[in-house]
Amino acid sequence: MGRDALAYAVPERHTVLGTPLQGPCPEGFEVAGFALGCFWGGERAFWRTPGVWTTLTGFQGGFTPHPVDDEVRTGLTGHAETVRVVFDPAKVAYARLLRLFWESHDPTQGFRQGNDVGTHVRSIVFAHTPAQRAAAEESRRRYQQDLSAAGYGAITTEILDAGDHPFYPAQALHQQYLDKNPWGYCGAGGTGVELSELPKAARGAA
Repeated sequence: MGRDALAYAVPERHTVLGTPLQGPCPEGFEVAGFALGCFWGGERAFWRTPGVWTTLTGFQGGFTPHPVDDEVRTGLTGHAETVRVVFDPAKVAYARLLRLFWESHDPTQGFRQGNDVGTHVRSIVFAHTPAQRAAAEESRRRYQQDLSAAGYGAITTEILDAGDHPFYPAQALHQQYLDKNPWGYCGAGGTGVELSELPKAARGAA
């Protein structure tokens, strides 16, 4: 299980945004990573956000190099289905992406999102900068308060440094899946609980 290189070709461009899936990206843009269950619906939520330049589905947070989706779903590779987001911080704050992340899934479900079960659908924020980590940790703390007030349990979301966890792009069929299949399966679903307003310092983190 695992290999020295990708076992498949990755499309060059985003089918909705028309931007390169794997760069290069414009100077000053930033990268974020979010695992929130099935990446089909998660990716669509992010590509619809103004200020997002491109999105790419893949696998991150595991230990097997260059996995394929059949391996990931066994749980033996340790990876989670992840959406990589490249965004323009002048147009969308990282805090806005965090809000979308928290509100688009149930971060209290552990190894589950709705009908999807397994370690591959666990909740993770992959922080690409110290500022992102600080903002993610503060938003997690605040969202826990919001969820607890609504009767939900403890958040199980991990916050990991992206540099310690290589990102492996998924196969072509998983890229912009819900654009190619508008009526396709989407397991994404939030709790209905909104994230309360972040402090000014966290709102500005990008």
